[in-house]
Amino acid sequence: MTTTSSVAAGPTAAWTADEMMTVAAARAMRDGVACFVGIGIPSTAANLARRTHAPGLVLVYESGTLGARPATLPLSIGDGQLADTADAVVSVPEVFNYWLQPGRVDIGFLGAAQIDRFANINTTVIGDDYRHPKIRLPGAGGAPEIAANCPEVIVVVRQSRRTFVDRVDFVTSLGYGSGPGDRTRLGLRGAGPTMVITDLGILTPDPDTCVLTLSSLHPGVTVERARDATGWDLAVAGALSMTAPPTDDELAVLRDLEATKGQVR
Repeated sequence: MTTTSSVAAGPTAAWTADEMMTVAAARAMRDGVACFVGIGIPSTAANLARRTHAPGLVLVYESGTLGARPATLPLSIGDGQLADTADAVVSVPEVFNYWLQPGRVDIGFLGAAQIDRFANINTTVIGDDYRHPKIRLPGAGGAPEIAANCPEVIVVVRQSRRTFVDRVDFVTSLGYGSGPGDRTRLGLRGAGPTMVITDLGILTPDPDTCVLTLSSLHPGVTVERARDATGWDLAVAGALSMTAPPTDDELAVLRDLEATKGQVR
């Protein structure tokens, strides 16, 4: 799916929906914070942010690389350039036990196969029967720990009714459970997902109900389209904003990153 907009100018005037989503995710990164990064769009967004507005962003990969500065997009968390360019390399248990669980990582990026109105995430099974599911997914990995302990969690996922469901089939990573108070009751350190960035817009939890609410639309997207791609009655923020389109600089850096994925420099 491709989204274009006449508001952008210059040789990079057109962009894809995935590029808009990646740029929006990159903009959510702040200079100087530590970010727990996964491969895919989260890694692309974090590396884009480090090359643009957040040069001091500290990338932490699950493999144990702290402060990695890859010259190209890594193909996996075991990509050698992550270790070669890191400030330190520690064991996987240390990443979780010493850095993540005590809250020493500021932001965690997560994806989802399913996400519901309370930002609960499923990456385990599709179907009601855990032992005999319709689809068995890759599983949890470190996502539950990220969701439980990071002070801030950002979810990046394409928006469709298959993914945005009223209730997930299995809770792999807890968002807000069944509503306000559940995270506190369970003793979770992190505040929960603060932002869900999609190819259509940005959703944020309502401060009173914790239900995901449409707070920003990407260029060329309508409220009706966002609602059609959501498996619940999507609420819209009173001060609904429009996401600024990608700049020429953001697109140029992003496309250079994508073009050199896996290459050695």
